[in-house]
Amino acid sequence: MKAIEELLRNAGISPIAGVDEAGRGPCAGPLVVAAVILKDPNAPELSEVRDSKEVSEANREILFNVIMNIAESVSVIIVPPAEIDERGVHAANLDGMRRAVKGLSIEPAYVLTDGYAIEGLAIPNVAVWKGDQVVTAISAASIIAKVTRDRMMIELDEIYPQYGFAQHKGYITAKHTAALAEHGPCIEHRKSFSNIAALLK
Repeated sequence: MKAIEELLRNAGISPIAGVDEAGRGPCAGPLVVAAVILKDPNAPELSEVRDSKEVSEANREILFNVIMNIAESVSVIIVPPAEIDERGVHAANLDGMRRAVKGLSIEPAYVLTDGYAIEGLAIPNVAVWKGDQVVTAISAASIIAKVTRDRMMIELDEIYPQYGFAQHKGYITAKHTAALAEHGPCIEHRKSFSNIAALLK
């Protein structure tokens, strides 16, 4: 799991930042991008760190605290729905990645990302295929982004209880679709997404 990180470290390249996001697919709520620098990706405390989708919600909360406590630096960027609508989700995601890396308290020597290289970033970076499964720093960023976003969606559920955000986190489920049909979209819905745009015609 740690081969890529170890290869870079063995070549004298450090610190290394892992970057990942949560919330590209939902039609409601923010996009959250996290960047994480780990002092030691082989630390025993990080042995259960995996892609956030492979970890239960309860364990993600535990690992979130572990990562926040032992990481050298963590940066989290929140991209609101309005910015996603204005720029498009891919452009907003790339800009969020750049901002997350720049927000780290330590400048990384190298950046590893899940899925997409960060265009326009002066620091050397590479996209790792299934990076959230094979690079500990990316997996850590995945958990930080996912837990942060889930917490935000639970808070939004208290403001807009009619949509069930706490359960589906803004993804397009049958319950969410039914709620949209009954209540229409709110300010937290992404108007550029086809199912929301159709309701606004």
